[in-house]
Amino acid sequence: MKKITLVPITLTLALSTTLVIGQNTRFSDPETVVKDQFWGNLYANGGTSFFCDAPFTSKGFVMTDGYVYPPADIRSALTCGTTSQCKQDNQYRQITSDLHNMVPVRSRVEMRRRNARYENLGDATRADDCGIRESAQFFEPPEHVKGDVARTMAYMVDTYGLPWLGATSVFQGWSELDPPDDRELARHQRIAEIQGNENPFVVNPGLINRL
Repeated sequence: MKKITLVPITLTLALSTTLVIGQNTRFSDPETVVKDQFWGNLYANGGTSFFCDAPFTSKGFVMTDGYVYPPADIRSALTCGTTSQCKQDNQYRQITSDLHNMVPVRSRVEMRRRNARYENLGDATRADDCGIRESAQFFEPPEHVKGDVARTMAYMVDTYGLPWLGATSVFQGWSELDPPDDRELARHQRIAEIQGNENPFVVNPGLINRL
């Protein structure tokens, strides 16, 4: 009798453990996370901008904290209301505090792409000096970060139940064409140490094809 009752309990505990380590459960104050963990810890010594690969030593006026999955789309998916209303929503606060979704971006680039959908635009659309292609509401990142974008998008979709911001097949193709490089792996490891969870699509990129 004890064996029968122990099995579901064990399974429940295992599933609960997976859930806890599979998402950000450490931070739920996005403003503090951006200030103390993103700029004050992860990029305390500077780095390179995500899309344009331009070196920087500090946040300054040119650089800002960007989001692969924009907060506006998170608000829309959660239907939590306005920005001020969503700030009172615990789920929104947790999701927007997730360091795996944050990247250093040039301010002018972040302003342009906040409401865009990711897409392959091809050579018919001219790339700018960063390798970015834009057309109407569509945004194609430079080749060197397409995989990074895809794996972050897959993480946000799978972890928090958010909708894809583009065709699933586009992101799957980007992940295959641009596998994790040393810089992405090092950044991922650092975030995992700070936040306490990994992005499984960086650890095992093939997982994206199961979504």
